[in-house]
Amino acid sequence: MTAASFAVVTVNYGSSALIAENFRDLDLAPHGRLIIVDSFSSDSEREAVRAVAAQLGAEHVLLDDNRGYGGGTNAGAQRAVELGADVLVPLNPDARIRREDLDAIVDAAHGTRDLVSPRIVTGAGRNWFSGADLYLDDGTTAGRAARDRHAGRPRREWATGACFAIATPLWQELGGFDEEYFLYWEDIDLSHRVLDLGGALVLSDAVVVHDEGGTHDDETSDRAKSPTYYYFNIRNRMMYARKHLDADAVRAWRRSAARVGYGILLQGGRRQLLSTAPWRAYLRGLRDGRRVSRAEGAAR
Repeated sequence: MTAASFAVVTVNYGSSALIAENFRDLDLAPHGRLIIVDSFSSDSEREAVRAVAAQLGAEHVLLDDNRGYGGGTNAGAQRAVELGADVLVPLNPDARIRREDLDAIVDAAHGTRDLVSPRIVTGAGRNWFSGADLYLDDGTTAGRAARDRHAGRPRREWATGACFAIATPLWQELGGFDEEYFLYWEDIDLSHRVLDLGGALVLSDAVVVHDEGGTHDDETSDRAKSPTYYYFNIRNRMMYARKHLDADAVRAWRRSAARVGYGILLQGGRRQLLSTAPWRAYLRGLRDGRRVSRAEGAAR
């Protein structure tokens, strides 16, 4: 087992049953602890979180509002720092990790300036994450395995926020997640800043099982994603552009926003497009993405 002190941070929003299920067999002694952050959703869920934390022997951080994934993780990380954790491991409520895989990513991150990710698979064993790239010409993303199809396009690596390990001093230097994103793209932004500081995105041999979508309600089909997913992915693409790209690139991403946004919708399949909810999220995402792209600081 690892000798590094570490904290696993998971953010709850109506997902206490998932945490109870996915973390029940994860023994973190003697050097680790679990921190459950509850972004308030209801009084009954708040009581359920208290009960699950007691059952798992976990710390809990109870927020009075919903600060999104980044804000919730930041709150949990702050508590982990107070408790003396050397390494932080954000982990989604709908993900499961074995102790030996957890130790592997903790040890790989400890004392480094790297962000260390496991390979992530679905419950059916299909690959979900094994490295990813952001293509800078239009703001689309693809897995590392697709690089041959995109040869010659400018790209930047990024690592998913579903699970990773990072040394506490590096996290503090970065200032954690940028809470302006609320949901989605905060991990792409964090990856960008790790690379800017001279760190690396390291893909470990460790494995995590992630049941994608377990924390969001699906609509109309097994593939469909929530309007929340569509809205923030479309909007936050342009927020990333504003924060990290020059003015010409921001304008290029803005021109391709409708096309790329439609591609995001299609991740949920065509059947769900018979509903108005995805289209409303799409239009709101385009509108607000354009607004944030024109905010102060757009050109860097």
